Amino acid sequence: MSVNILAIGDVVGECGVDFLRRKLWSFRKLKGISFAVVNGENTDVVGITPAQADELLAAGADVVTLGNHSFQRGAIINYLDDAVNVLRPSNLSPLSPGMGWREYDTTAGKIAVINLIGRCGMDFGPDSPFYEAERVLKKLTAKMVLIDFHAEATSEKAALAWHLDGRISALWGTHTHVQTSDARLLPKGTGFITDLGMTGAADSILGVRPEQSIARFLGEPRRVPYSQAGGKRKIEGAIFELDPASGRCLSVEAVRICE
Repeated sequence: MSVNILAIGDVVGECGVDFLRRKLWSFRKLKGISFAVVNGENTDVVGITPAQADELLAAGADVVTLGNHSFQRGAIINYLDDAVNVLRPSNLSPLSPGMGWREYDTTAGKIAVINLIGRCGMDFGPDSPFYEAERVLKKLTAKMVLIDFHAEATSEKAALAWHLDGRISALWGTHTHVQTSDARLLPKGTGFITDLGMTGAADSILGVRPEQSIARFLGEPRRVPYSQAGGKRKIEGAIFELDPASGRCLSVEAVRICE
């Protein structure tokens, strides 16, 4: 029997958390989802708090992944050291709090989740996600292996997916907040989508109030922190159907839930 895995793109702001809380459990039941991974690094618009991480888990996430804003909120630092179901990118400094990958025993079988961050176009220098993936894969016993690759460049995301094709079950991109139309199976059985999209305000620029992003491109000084947009909301992500015996991906479907 196959296993359905749900991956959900970057949750932005409390409106994204609230919409996830309202929709995720019913969507999991409708689609027969056995395991759900949610990227939460923008839950506080920029960063995430411990309370918000707990909210995402209560809303139906089995694992919360992070990204370049992992440590933006200071309270998360100590939280990550004890958080089993919240991962930060594995290729950050080994001095970073928390873990970048874990294996989980589930009713569907053992599932490994790896969180990685890209280097192209980012403003800091993590280790190579390619070499880090190789290092982690040597330690895993799970057949079903999932990677959230939080990266800016589409080429970097695709290159890592093709590099690992046949050795992992699925790789999806996060960070750009725009859902791509390339959900597909790679030749050796790995499911891939360049970016899942985002969860939050639909009428926004990456979840933020449009006037704030426009002001930045016009060169105006930012006088206040970014804030979430209002209005109608959406959840974007993808469903990966896996064969638990082999770990191969059988199908990939991009999904969007709107108000």
